Order: sequence, then structure tokens, then C-alpha cells
Amino acid sequence: MSPSTLSLRSASQADIPQIHALAVRIWNAHYPAIIGQQQVDYMLGKMYSPAALAQQMEEGQTFYLVIEDDQAIGYVAINAQGEKAYFLNKFYVDSQKQSKGIGSRVLQMLLAQYPNWETLRLTVNRQNYTAINFYFKNGFVIEKVIDMPIGEGYVMDDFQMIKRKA
Repeated sequence: MSPSTLSLRSASQADIPQIHALAVRIWNAHYPAIIGQQQVDYMLGKMYSPAALAQQMEEGQTFYLVIEDDQAIGYVAINAQGEKAYFLNKFYVDSQKQSKGIGSRVLQMLLAQYPNWETLRLTVNRQNYTAINFYFKNGFVIEKVIDMPIGEGYVMDDFQMIKRKA
């Protein structure tokens, strides 16, 4: 069996239905055990409705679809926070595709799109040990703890992590 072909494809407003469908599938497979189904449903409605995704694109988040063998298996979104500083808003790969090196390859491909980058920050739920360990493995360190109310009584209990260019 030949190795899979992996690529990042810039996403546009036309890709919003696909990003929304990926988010629903990925979030429902991974997050109920961490934050509960009610918070998953709330966050999907707040951050991943087609209108919310369109607004995020309009506000400057650059979205990419993760494509493996012509099939979308995930999505990422990034935005500039200064001349050489970036924030990774979203980094999601289908859970059935995880632990195969795909995430690390996607991260490398993403950073190659921004050759001037010096710092890359992100937030990750403090109970999402799989993701935290992935980020550690890929050179991120914990910068600070963030507790951010997001409405309806829900709070994002996150670590802010940072990766600095070597």
C-alpha cells in the first residue's frame, strides 16, 4: 500500500458546509468525555455554525482543509497577531486518523505557509491530554493558564501554549 497523499488546501466561504460537518463529527467523537455533550453542543453552535465560520473568515482567520487522498479529514485556522506572531485558532484532524504522524506533518505544512513566523500560540483544554502531549512533541511549551467564560455558564479551562522558531 502506498503512503497517503497529504495536503493543505486554502478554504473559502464555499467550504464552510464541509468545515461545519467536519467540526460536528470531530467534536462529537472527541470532546464529550472532556467537557460534556451539552458544552460540545453549545460550542458547536457558537463557534461552528455556518454564520460563525463566515464571520471568523471575515475577521481574518485563514482556514485550511486537511486533505488526505482527496478526502477532507480535518481543518486548521490561523491568524496573524503581529508581524511574525501567529495564533492557531483551530487544529483538528479526524480522530480515526490520529497517532499516524498526520498532525505533525500538517503542522509542518502550515508553518511552511508562513516562513516569517517566529512565534505560534494556541489554547488547548487542560484536560485534553492527547492534544497537550501532541503539542509538547511538536515543540510547544505551556505559557500560561487561561480560564475564559464563553457564555451560558460555560468556561474554557485552557492552557495557552507557544512554539518559538528555533
